[in-house]
Amino acid sequence: MSNAAPTPPPVALDRQAGARIPRKQVFSWALWDWATQPFNTVITTFVFAVYLTSDTFFPPGLEEGTAEYTAVETSLSAGLGAGVTAAGILVALVAPVLGRRTDGTGTRKLWLGVNTMLLVLTMASMFFVVGDPSFFVLGVALLAVGNIFSEIAAVNYNALLTQVSTPANVGRVSGLGWGLGYIGGILLLLLLYVLFLSSSPVLPLPSEDGLSIRIVVVICAVWTLLFSIPILLFVPEPPKTRTERIGFFRSYGVLVRDIRALFRDFRPTFWFLIASAVYRDGLAGVFAFGAIIAGGTFGFEFSEVLIFGIAANLIAGLSTLAAGLLDDRLGARWVIQFSLIGLVVVGLGVFLLHDGGAIVFWVGGLLLCCFVGPAQSASRSFLARVTPAGKEGEIFGLYATTGRAASFLAPALWTGFILFFGAQYWGILGIVLVIATGLGLLLLVRTPSTATPRSGAVS
Repeated sequence: MSNAAPTPPPVALDRQAGARIPRKQVFSWALWDWATQPFNTVITTFVFAVYLTSDTFFPPGLEEGTAEYTAVETSLSAGLGAGVTAAGILVALVAPVLGRRTDGTGTRKLWLGVNTMLLVLTMASMFFVVGDPSFFVLGVALLAVGNIFSEIAAVNYNALLTQVSTPANVGRVSGLGWGLGYIGGILLLLLLYVLFLSSSPVLPLPSEDGLSIRIVVVICAVWTLLFSIPILLFVPEPPKTRTERIGFFRSYGVLVRDIRALFRDFRPTFWFLIASAVYRDGLAGVFAFGAIIAGGTFGFEFSEVLIFGIAANLIAGLSTLAAGLLDDRLGARWVIQFSLIGLVVVGLGVFLLHDGGAIVFWVGGLLLCCFVGPAQSASRSFLARVTPAGKEGEIFGLYATTGRAASFLAPALWTGFILFFGAQYWGILGIVLVIATGLGLLLLVRTPSTATPRSGAVS
């Protein structure tokens, strides 16, 4: 009997070793991040969600500062949060199954296109959310549905990373996508602000019934439609390698079986999904609460918050592009660990120096953004390096699910620290604790040989 060690199961990127990927395919793939980021930046963060919770949707006659005004304001915020939360739960339940159903069926790009076009239609439909209380539910429903289509499309998009990269350049390719996403989203926001949304717009739009906001949202839909075309035209559909057809509900049983096999044969991948879910929620918390900290703790005015947001996204985009080179040279794990350590150190510095005024947040906040993008991009490339062949959709679906499952951590610790200690700046420590916990879990994950940089090329 041979005593040789068993051959490890193949990973998806093994099929690309030594391949030369056309640059047109790589750039077309990365451009999808640029195409869809306005949904997150313009619609979800800065414009449409703010529009839905503004006094445009208050009943007429309410006076600011009254109990009734505060009650309606709270109700709108809670309603928006409930809708987005419901969407997140649905994504967590269906993402791995829908991802698995594209594995080996030759339909991954098809479903990427379908969900992207549904996202476009959802954004365009937001034009009909007139600034009136009776349209609030429609607005929340469209925002929630948009989140679902965006997340499911992203599962298929991320799974295509193993098709447009090699073991030697997957870090650069992933970084290109993340970097273009940051830059594209904030570039469109800046253009829309200057042209339509500022106090002195270049092209003023009527504001009655929220028309200016509704037109801006349609522009976002057109942007996504135009810039998502290249991936559909120039990135080939993965070949069909599976003939079995399994019903949707039976897929959950198969998913449980596959997770057990993942734990048995690809244990580092399994534990990485858990560790990354924790620190990724901390990364999300940096952006989710950054503007709140800027205004509440450091006294930024709205215009200063917007300027900081533009600078922050630009810095994050550029640092992510640069970190892709280090990813391929030193490994994704090194980039993730270095970035998380940087986030913990700088976050503690911002917390300890919170009395230092706006300059502390300008310096510390922008430094934090230097680390967030690289950690996100390297996490995607690390997972691509350890994803079993033929399981790309399922694994990236689980990546979405575990992220959603841990998405309560940063908000909970942010809120808990503020309530316990009685000041907003303590919430910074809550976010830092989430990131530090994720870093600790990551340090316990063994790095498989497939996650180390190897040779390959892009033509």
